[in-house]
Amino acid sequence: MSKSLRDEAQDASTRSHSPYSKAKVGAAVLTDNGIVFKGCNVENASYGGTVCAERVAIWKAVSEGHKHMKKIYVYTKDGWPPCGMCLQVMTEFSGPDLEVTFGDEAGKETTKKLKELLTHSFTPEHLK
Repeated sequence: MSKSLRDEAQDASTRSHSPYSKAKVGAAVLTDNGIVFKGCNVENASYGGTVCAERVAIWKAVSEGHKHMKKIYVYTKDGWPPCGMCLQVMTEFSGPDLEVTFGDEAGKETTKKLKELLTHSFTPEHLK
């Protein structure tokens, strides 16, 4: 049996490089053709060089030729939602109905559509 997106995201969080915040974040994305990619947050002493788990997972998918995400799960100990920059990246590689779930170590989960989390996103359509 394959792992759930939650399990994949939680597993990814164990590889987090977070010596500064100590916040271990994992994400797993499901592409429109059923492939799962996962990522963890990677911090840097120069904070601008830090990257969130959600973007790592999406960029891994894109780098393998998968440019449309169907679902994403973000795992943190305390169940943090994605940041604004990650929501913007999600907008680039999904539709407004992308299912975004964030969960915590106790098993509490919140699921929203991307359009609920980022109500007025800047999309590629703006550049046409």
